[in-house]
Amino acid sequence: MNLQILGLKLSRYRDQLTESLDEVAIATGIDAERLRLIEEGQLEPSGDEILILADHYHCDFKFFISNEQVAPFEQTDTLYRAHGREFSKNDRIAVQEFLYLCDTEEFLMQELNRRPTDFSYRPSGNYFKGNGEGAAAAFRKTMGHDDRQVPRDIYAEFRSVGVHVFRRKLGNSNISGLFIVHPTAGRCALVNYSEDVYRQRFSAAHEMAHAIFDSKEGPSVSFYRHEQVDRREVRANRFASCYLMPPAFLQRLPAPSGWSEADAQKWANELRVSCDALGIALKEAELVDARISAKIRGFRVPRESKIDPELPENLTEIQRARKTALLERGLSDHYVGLCLDAHSQSLISLGRLSEALLCSHGELAEIASLYGRRIHGN
Repeated sequence: MNLQILGLKLSRYRDQLTESLDEVAIATGIDAERLRLIEEGQLEPSGDEILILADHYHCDFKFFISNEQVAPFEQTDTLYRAHGREFSKNDRIAVQEFLYLCDTEEFLMQELNRRPTDFSYRPSGNYFKGNGEGAAAAFRKTMGHDDRQVPRDIYAEFRSVGVHVFRRKLGNSNISGLFIVHPTAGRCALVNYSEDVYRQRFSAAHEMAHAIFDSKEGPSVSFYRHEQVDRREVRANRFASCYLMPPAFLQRLPAPSGWSEADAQKWANELRVSCDALGIALKEAELVDARISAKIRGFRVPRESKIDPELPENLTEIQRARKTALLERGLSDHYVGLCLDAHSQSLISLGRLSEALLCSHGELAEIASLYGRRIHGN
């Protein structure tokens, strides 16, 4: 174990989380002066200290004890250099947890022999909107949709082609999502769970477009309100619109020019999108003029009418609150299912299961029960 490389890894993780040595010392119970010497490569940590620090930074301990230098922080370094002021300390911790979940999900997928479906799209020319439309049509075809079918579980569809998608709460409500290529997990998309549930669907589809087109372009952050026009963002928005609101479906709608507020809400809810997104899509399809588009965009689907596939109506109030808290940390039905499957097949230990689910041993039975499962051996 190269102590200089180890120390550099630890210091870079700490810098990215904007934590002081004293803060890490309080969180881990390791003396601040000892931490300084470890980061400087002057002192070899114990095995327990490596495990504690790996847990604190949400990183596989094997990465710390190897001399491997490729790490997710190469991508997040770039991200924070460009948009560092947008991410609070808590948001940086959230991003680090998200990357940990992506890495763990990839590991579990391989251990369980869950292989993704191949999907790729090769754009032609520089017509970015057209490429977004073409990719949406190609992806819908791969998913088995006809030209009018509205996709329901979009997160499952994105995961089925090897993109790690996690909804995770961020403090900055202007961040819709981000896309990062993880060195071991591959393409990873974070969707801000603080957003409206239908806005989350659009954000996820937007990040999927980045996964299709921009994997070689480095990490990106998508904002709810864009200060500048970026052709890649325009393309991603066009992909999301055509994937969620297929043009053939829009063409068969009753004339939008005569819609009431209830009509707009009805069709937006059928498409699982906001009235804002629907109004824009109708104008793009030349089905309404700017005035009618603005009118439709001004309507809102009532919160109680919106459908979140991971918060079904049959949950009790206590179950809904508990599951919402887990979803805020990124624990999707898909991910929790993978963790429990791996443990039931003795592919991971009970300790590794609690680490993967970001919880204590005592919470495992409760979480499993919430998802209709039991801990193997209990």
